Amino acid sequence: MGLFDKMFKSERELAKEELEKIPWIYITEDGDIEELEKRSFEKPVIIFKYSTRCGINRITLRQFEKDLPAEPDFAFYFMDLVKYRSLSNEIADKFGVRHESPQLIVLKDGKVLHHSSHQEINAKELSEYT
Repeated sequence: MGLFDKMFKSERELAKEELEKIPWIYITEDGDIEELEKRSFEKPVIIFKYSTRCGINRITLRQFEKDLPAEPDFAFYFMDLVKYRSLSNEIADKFGVRHESPQLIVLKDGKVLHHSSHQEINAKELSEYT
């Protein structure tokens, strides 16, 4: 991608291109939160909350994807905080985790095992939660 492409693409378009590296499931409605909670009883669930308006979010997401193990055994859920802020608040209330951005939440058996934000997000530590 050239300099001019980057200059004229929106933050949302750039984020979408970056998200193709992981098989993300997008959180876009209330039912998705129930689904990911149920799924956490089958395998650990990663929720990545992301703001398309913040460059730090993009840097954190790139580093997270870069550091992931080759075949991680998680279900990956992604939330666009700008577009779905009410769902982000619902997740915060439901799981008792204060809203932050960027934010990583790990669920297993319907419970939060880990949550982190900004530079504390570290994919290398995820093996502890499988």
